[in-house]
Amino acid sequence: MSYHNPYTPPRKSATFDDHTLAEIRRAAATGIYDIRGAGTKRKVPHFDDLLFLGASISRYPLEGYREKCDTSVVLGTRHARKPIHLKIPITIAGMSFGALSGPAKEALGRGASISGTSTTTGDGGMTDEERGHSQTLVYQYLPSRYGMNPKDLRRADAIEVVVGQGAKPGGGGMLLGQKISDRVANMRNLPKGIDQRSACRHPDWTGPDDLEIKILELREITDWEKPIYVKVGGARPYYDTALAVKAGADVVVLDGMQGGTAATQDVFIENVGMPTLACIRPAVQALQDLGMHRKVQLIVSGGIRSGADVAKALALGADAVAIGTAALVAIGDNDPHWEEEYQKLGTTAGAYDDWHEGEDPAGITTQDPELMQRLDPIAAGRRLANYLKVMTLEAQTIARACGKNHLHNLEPEDLCALTMEAAAMAQVPLAGTNWYPGKGGF
Repeated sequence: MSYHNPYTPPRKSATFDDHTLAEIRRAAATGIYDIRGAGTKRKVPHFDDLLFLGASISRYPLEGYREKCDTSVVLGTRHARKPIHLKIPITIAGMSFGALSGPAKEALGRGASISGTSTTTGDGGMTDEERGHSQTLVYQYLPSRYGMNPKDLRRADAIEVVVGQGAKPGGGGMLLGQKISDRVANMRNLPKGIDQRSACRHPDWTGPDDLEIKILELREITDWEKPIYVKVGGARPYYDTALAVKAGADVVVLDGMQGGTAATQDVFIENVGMPTLACIRPAVQALQDLGMHRKVQLIVSGGIRSGADVAKALALGADAVAIGTAALVAIGDNDPHWEEEYQKLGTTAGAYDDWHEGEDPAGITTQDPELMQRLDPIAAGRRLANYLKVMTLEAQTIARACGKNHLHNLEPEDLCALTMEAAAMAQVPLAGTNWYPGKGGF
């Protein structure tokens, strides 16, 4: 005889929660894995778990807006004859034409140029709109080689050799057929309307020694003018940073698992890589061990949302950050204005991650001509510039409160951690102590 306690409501499993059960049923019904865009949805230790220690008696703060706090950064000082000078240490990450619409790429270029910073091409080549509206443009050189040609390498202001991406370190990208329009197909030399998958590794090297040869080739093509970045997904940041430096990189771009993607397997996004917070200190340690910290610049990306995040990344040793998802939100993606249409797609504005489907109501992650017309690149560019301005002011406010006249003067001792995990990853003391896990002693 069964018995149910009327005073205790039914209890669901934490392991087999509603999402997990739904995924099991979906897999059983379809026999295919789930593909989506955006970044991880699981909660991992992040910059929110760190706090700044503002100045009081033991530190001397700077006065409001009256005392200068510099935000400039120079990237590519190691070998390039023409390093990049930016007004702010917040750059726009690589997002491809194909994943994004032409107006969206133009908006990113406009906003970055107003703010005195750079944008990045992403996979699939360089569009004239992007080059024309980007004061400083970084050209991504990916394993796929889609759209790659020496002319555009020379037209760029820097070259970013992409080895990995935070949302899928060790994996290649995807672009479904509905987003491969005539123009995208022509730029990538692909058949129109056919799904494509980018390679997960470069076809012409098998290890770090070959990367060194490739970097030299790129320098020769561009007459040693352009800074050469190497981008890696956050997995083994100490060794990957050290090997990138050994190969001759001017800049290392480190992308944590909170970074977004246009499309990949959900199991990849949620289960491969490391949190951005866990990646920074090992990369900085590698640069310090090689005597290259601040000589080879470090750009951190993956989940950067605010000026506080910027300041924390710089305090941990980065020279600059890159934003992707946040930039798309700033120009209008996931806007509640289109909530009714998001609902028709079976989702909601704040959760929309079907970027690979090409049906974005905001006209940003689509190649549909009618949807693209919804995005005004001039107005969207202004919104991005406003957002970058606010982020910069927030970071300056924090730096002044810590007594620093340049964002790069922020340091780990300006921080404490709220959790044991964050303290261990960032290697800063747990709040109220002078200890973090691994340091030894209290």
